[in-house]
Amino acid sequence: MSNGADRLRWTRNDALVAIAVAAVDLLGFSLSPPAEGTILALGAACAVVAAAVCLLARRNHPVAVLAAVLLLGVVPNVAIPDTTPHFPLAPAVALYSVVRFRRPAVAAAAVVLTVPLVSLGQGGTLLPAGWFVVANAAATTLVTGAAVVINRWQREVAADQALRSERAVAEERRRIARELHDIVAHHITAMQLMAGGARANLAHDTEAAREALVTLEDSGRIALREMRQLLDVLRAGEEPDETPPAPQPGAADLERIITESRLAGTETVFTVDGPVRPLPPSVGLTLFRIVQEALTNTRKHAGQARADVRLTYRADEVAVEVCDDGAGAAPTAARPAAATGYGLIGMHERVALQGGTLEAAARDGGGFRVAARLPVPAGRGGEGGERHR
Repeated sequence: MSNGADRLRWTRNDALVAIAVAAVDLLGFSLSPPAEGTILALGAACAVVAAAVCLLARRNHPVAVLAAVLLLGVVPNVAIPDTTPHFPLAPAVALYSVVRFRRPAVAAAAVVLTVPLVSLGQGGTLLPAGWFVVANAAATTLVTGAAVVINRWQREVAADQALRSERAVAEERRRIARELHDIVAHHITAMQLMAGGARANLAHDTEAAREALVTLEDSGRIALREMRQLLDVLRAGEEPDETPPAPQPGAADLERIITESRLAGTETVFTVDGPVRPLPPSVGLTLFRIVQEALTNTRKHAGQARADVRLTYRADEVAVEVCDDGAGAAPTAARPAAATGYGLIGMHERVALQGGTLEAAARDGGGFRVAARLPVPAGRGGEGGERHR
């Protein structure tokens, strides 16, 4: 039953098109010379409306809709003793849909058959010729040309959008690779220092040497994981980053961007749930970037909105959620969609790199919601831990 419903599914725009087509064709029918008999006139008007109703299924069944529209069009053609050629709007829309949504071979056959079929009954004869066929052929050519142009334009737009998305993803991955490089370099340096400290204390302070070796093991484990993630995103021919290393922000720095958001005029509430514990630097950095990008989007797209940031520590994961109420925002359609915004593409890349999940979508009651969950098994904290306020 659900499959049948899917086949008959239509949108509000389809309904508006059908209503407009029915109104235009009925207007043309009323302005034509009167039909021969009331019953014939009523039947012709019903055929015009039925042809417009058929357009509701034009996206899923364009060929069948075109055939039905052309057959129904014979009734008003026969009922109206009109000597001038005419090309109703219903077959024009149906033919346009066939050219738009079907293969070129099917579209070409539909174009060839439409010219004689739409002319049936016009001019008081079943098979008109001459000026009727020429005029209807010209109209068919215009409709087909418009559909071909729209098809080509949409292909170019889609290709351009795909190229822009690929460039955005590549740039974001390069930036992630540089950040992960800084983190891995930090751990390697710490490992070197811990190894030196353990060697120096091995003879006279075995407890200090043991603690240094435990810290060294933890740092080595984290560095190995970060290096594996780094290799997944590095690109061949990547130029070395000559930027001096800088401390990477983490969960302990969320208060800072919350304060910046408040100073920028956005009422922002920050809540931390669960026992705070150290996080791997890459996870802390991902949390920081997600909150930073989400609050930036709130300021850009939601006007004077209220934002809620919630950080939740669980046994084997950490979750962050940023919601705004959309107060003072432009219409929801103006907000960035989850698949189109470059900032949101970057969020997806970062979360996927950590093996987590991300949800970004408009809220039913207004506003926008970004929620991420990142796995952090117990015992896999950052070296020395992140400092939490």
